[in-house]
Amino acid sequence: MRRKRTTLAYKIKRALLFLLLTGAIAFLAYQFLLYQRARANFPAGMTVAGLEVGGLSREETRQLLEEEFLQPVVIYHRSERIELDPTEVGFNLDVDTMMTNAEEAYAAQNYWMGFLFHMLKWTWEPITVPLQAGYDPEELKVMIETIAELLDQPGQNPQILSETAVFEPGTSGFVTDVDASLPLVERALYRADERTAELVIVEQDAPELNFELLEAVIRSKLAAFDGMGSIFVMDLETGEEIRINSDVAMSGLSILKIGIFIETYRHIELPLDDYLQQLFMDTATRSSNYAANLLLHVVAGENNTYKGADMFTETMWELGLENTYMAVPYDASPPPQRHTTYTTPANSRTDITTFPDPSRQSTADDIGSLLGMLYYCSKGGGALLARYPGEITPEECRAIIDLMVLNEEGNLIRFGVPDGIPVSHKHGWVQGTHADAGIVLSPGGDYVLVEYLHQNGEWLQSSVSFPILREISRAVYNYFNFDEPYLGDALAEEERLPGEDPAASGGETPAAPDGPAQPTATPTQATTNQ
Repeated sequence: MRRKRTTLAYKIKRALLFLLLTGAIAFLAYQFLLYQRARANFPAGMTVAGLEVGGLSREETRQLLEEEFLQPVVIYHRSERIELDPTEVGFNLDVDTMMTNAEEAYAAQNYWMGFLFHMLKWTWEPITVPLQAGYDPEELKVMIETIAELLDQPGQNPQILSETAVFEPGTSGFVTDVDASLPLVERALYRADERTAELVIVEQDAPELNFELLEAVIRSKLAAFDGMGSIFVMDLETGEEIRINSDVAMSGLSILKIGIFIETYRHIELPLDDYLQQLFMDTATRSSNYAANLLLHVVAGENNTYKGADMFTETMWELGLENTYMAVPYDASPPPQRHTTYTTPANSRTDITTFPDPSRQSTADDIGSLLGMLYYCSKGGGALLARYPGEITPEECRAIIDLMVLNEEGNLIRFGVPDGIPVSHKHGWVQGTHADAGIVLSPGGDYVLVEYLHQNGEWLQSSVSFPILREISRAVYNYFNFDEPYLGDALAEEERLPGEDPAASGGETPAAPDGPAQPTATPTQATTNQ
């Protein structure tokens, strides 16, 4: 009986063991089947080009890559939204290479170790397959440049309205920094998510008015003249200058009387007596050559106009104005032994000439610099006070400036500015040359303007020269006062003084001041505005 029980128990155990073994085999077989099916897809945690592809088939992975990486990239230009089709910039997605790399990486895992991990629900170290793609950098650059061209609003440079000589200030703006934007768009092309890029936009401040623009405007005015213009402009606050043919030798004209005023004040003491006041007034306001020669007597300290002229020339050269001289006084017939000219850098040029009066010459540079010295002297500084301390004072320099403000003849610079704006100037003209030189004390800034027009041969008609000179004056004034420009018309101003034609009148009004002595070498009292 005992033996039968043992046999039965044994059989049961064997049966149970068989069932267990059969079950284990079945389980393993089932798990193996699941493993085999899973092996048909990529493993969990695997990424291709940054996309999670675990559990996806090869075909599903390929489709996912193309869907994600070929969708448009959104580009923002400030608030503007632009969609960029990747194919428009030559974007190419190398799916085949990525699939091959993914399969090779998956196949490199140990097959049976993978089954063990599958059985134990363990996870392999994730497989990462990098993106394989490219694009045409030049195409992308052209695309960004096209967007910039359409949407940028660059700052606008100041401009001038040709009809009114009014300067319009510049405006602020913004432009795309193409080079800085390229890597941002490239990054968006290579991302599956966040396929957006903001272009780098550079804000631009409004460009300021500059002398280059003013010079271009002046040159455009001169282009209408069939001759040569010589122009000098100085910003008396900044010292900036415009020089157009300003180193060309010009006839000295009555403009040299500015230097005579300065030289006379060096040799006198204030206050002025009535006689000197009259000489200054006639020289400044009537352009009297006779009075100017009498001032040279004062400079010389004797009735010797030639000595005064020599002292004048020496002072000009001491001040560095090497092209300015007076070899012969106004309206003089020099004696045979008298030198009647000087050689200077300006009149030694062979490339350009205005056939200037050999007896009295200067340049726009020299006259402009002299006016600048006079202005700075009136403010208590500058070369005049440094070179002649104690001989000339700020008060005397202010007196000269105030004196020349009274000059209402030769309305060239004056008619380019509004009424009431002080213009301390001296004009002059001869047959082929018309000129004016002065300091303009304007609300927007003080400046020096020296302007000559010269035409070889025939008489230079004021109907030709005066409008140009006045328009240049107006352009310079409006540059310094662009907030409140002068809208006067040069042609209308011309009609106000129809008799002011040097070719018709023969020059400035003669003056014959009272005085104790007749200037030497001055046979007549007539002026020719030289």
